[in-house]
Amino acid sequence: MSGSSWCDITTENAEELVNFYQSVMGWKKEAIDMGGYNDYVMMKSDGTPIGGIRHKRGVNAQYPGGWINYFTVDTLEAALKAVVEKGGKQAGEIRRHGNDSFCVIIDPSGAACALYEKGKI
Repeated sequence: MSGSSWCDITTENAEELVNFYQSVMGWKKEAIDMGGYNDYVMMKSDGTPIGGIRHKRGVNAQYPGGWINYFTVDTLEAALKAVVEKGGKQAGEIRRHGNDSFCVIIDPSGAACALYEKGKI
């Protein structure tokens, strides 16, 4: 089963973009300490997480700019193998968020997205 589960954007100036989306969309920010700077989880006014805005540095330096959609896959390892077999590329290492894991990919057309596997509890 797959579907869209999250989106975020990587940018040179996350602070400026956070202010933009707070004004335009009415989103609220929650700072995430990245060791010397903050990235942000953006939330609707009711507190529901909607996406992330992150700096293009540190663990996010290798990611392309622009919005990246995260698509849920059953097995990340199998999906990444298929990416390479079908002409795509893995962009960066597999990362973990709690029990979940994800990885950004570049498809054969050059478009970026991320694959996300929900971890077992």
